[in-house]
Amino acid sequence: MSETQSRTLADLKDLAVAQVVAVSDAPKREPKRDAQGRSYATGRRKNAIARVWIKPGKGEITVNGKRVGQYFARPVLRMLITQPFLVADRYNQFDVFCTVNGGGLSGQAGALRHGITRALTYYEPELRGILKIAGFLTRDSRAVERKKYGRAKARRSFQFSKR
Repeated sequence: MSETQSRTLADLKDLAVAQVVAVSDAPKREPKRDAQGRSYATGRRKNAIARVWIKPGKGEITVNGKRVGQYFARPVLRMLITQPFLVADRYNQFDVFCTVNGGGLSGQAGALRHGITRALTYYEPELRGILKIAGFLTRDSRAVERKKYGRAKARRSFQFSKR
């Protein structure tokens, strides 16, 4: 297990607080909110794109007009989506409305997590340090490798027969 995987949420928060104190000289960022008091961000993962709006509320998450439990049936995907709120200690404090398209469910959940993280940093810029250390602000650039000509798949060759 790598060092980053073995860190607990408490360790991440302590590390983030130390870093925020160290860079408190940096210019203050202004919150980005629209007329309704919402913050908007776009998240991407594989071929999925999530458009996310967050506003203060009871913690309701709506994905493509459905409740999050109805859209993402697997608990692992729901856990992935709520991670930014847990790390930032803002669980059940924001309502999330989002539209997701492209990719599969796993990619959509990753895109949604990325979008929620970015929207949180726009709403409360002081959370940026904690979320950056947790690794949620970094766009996961891994995608499916393209198929090459003369091969069965991206790397798999056709079966070779000597005779």
